[in-house]
Amino acid sequence: MVSYMDERLVQYDDKMKKTMHNLSEEFGSIRAGRANPHVLDKLRVDYYGTPTAIQQVANVNVPEPRMIQIQPWEASMVKEIEKAILTSDLGINPTNDGKVIRLVFPELTEERRKELAKDVKKKGENAKVAIRNIRRDANDSFKKLSKSADVSEDEIKELEDGVQKLTDKYIAEIDRAVEEKSKEILTV
Repeated sequence: MVSYMDERLVQYDDKMKKTMHNLSEEFGSIRAGRANPHVLDKLRVDYYGTPTAIQQVANVNVPEPRMIQIQPWEASMVKEIEKAILTSDLGINPTNDGKVIRLVFPELTEERRKELAKDVKKKGENAKVAIRNIRRDANDSFKKLSKSADVSEDEIKELEDGVQKLTDKYIAEIDRAVEEKSKEILTV
């Protein structure tokens, strides 16, 4: 019976890990004054009728701290990549010389940095809410288990304590991640 219980906690731990992973991805797409190729991760270009990640149709590198250079493997992709960047929410106008696309990131203003830091906190709060919802779902499922005769109240209490420890651990991780990202953004 005990292995089944552990399995129940593992399931919720996995869900919380996925929440952390999503938060990390969201933070990766927030630009902090430096060129970060991960801002392109969510962008897709039409590659022979298939939505494809830019990194799969071009070399993406950072030759300077505030510039991303995209060199498509096929010249026909320059227009597609440029279109994807323009229609995205990056807020950067690409320049190209027919072969290479350059994205120059402007220096962030103090106001924009504060705005981004607020956005980071908001994403962190949303992640915490997701973690707490997972805890609530776990506790609800444990209460349903308690109605079956083969699970003792002590076992249910142990499960609830276990899921609370997981919740505390991930909330602390989120707080650390938010603090690090905010510091990175606010550092000039």
